[in-house]
Amino acid sequence: MEKMPYQPEMDSPMTTTSTTAVSSDWRNALPALTGSKVTLRELEVSDAASLFAMLTTEEVSRFISPPPTTVEGFERFIAWTLRQRSAGTYACFAVTLKGSDIAIGIFQLREVDPGFGTAEWGFAIGSPFWGTGVFQDGAEQMVTFAFETVGVHRLEARAAVKNGRGNGALRKIGATQEGLLRKSFRKDGEYLDQMLWTILDEDWQANCHWGGRTVQVH
Repeated sequence: MEKMPYQPEMDSPMTTTSTTAVSSDWRNALPALTGSKVTLRELEVSDAASLFAMLTTEEVSRFISPPPTTVEGFERFIAWTLRQRSAGTYACFAVTLKGSDIAIGIFQLREVDPGFGTAEWGFAIGSPFWGTGVFQDGAEQMVTFAFETVGVHRLEARAAVKNGRGNGALRKIGATQEGLLRKSFRKDGEYLDQMLWTILDEDWQANCHWGGRTVQVH
C-alpha cells in the first residue's frame, strides 16, 4: 500500500471528530504481535519523532505518497489511525525491534470491502533495517493478524513496477502477482504503473501458517 492514508491537512491543527463505538477486541486496542525479530504494536503519539526520522528519508519515501512533513504531522496521523481503528476500518502497527520500543516503521491494513472481505495492506520501514529480516518477520505477523483476527478473505498489496525491492519482498512471502495497474499511482507529478499482489485466505491456510512459524499475540 504505497499510499499512506495521510492528508496534508494533518499538518494543520487537529480537529475533533466523533467515532462510533464497536465491540471487537482489535477495534478496542490492537494486540501486540511478537515474532523472532520484531514486535508489532499499536502506534503511540510518542512514536512521531522516530517515524518522522525513519520514513521521510529520500530512499524510503521514493515509492510512497508523501508522509507528514513534521513531527507534529505524524502526531496527528497517529491520532487519526487510532480513530480509524476504533471505527473498525483500518489498523496500523508500529514496528519495533525485539528488546527495543523505538518505532522503526509501520504496517497498515485498510478495509476495501465492508467487513474486510477484501483488504489492502502495506508497509514502510526505515532503510537501515532493509535486508535484515525485519520485513519478513513483520509481514508474517501482519498477514496472520489479517486472516486469523480480522477475518480477511482477500488481501491485496500494490507496489510500483520500479520498486524492485518492494515487489521482491511481496514475492518472497508468497503473494501472487495478479496484474498490472497502469498509471495508477501518482508520485512527484508522474503516474507510475503498479503491480497488484494478492494472498487469499485459502492460500494462507494451504501454506500452513508460514511454514510452521508461530506468531505470539498478546
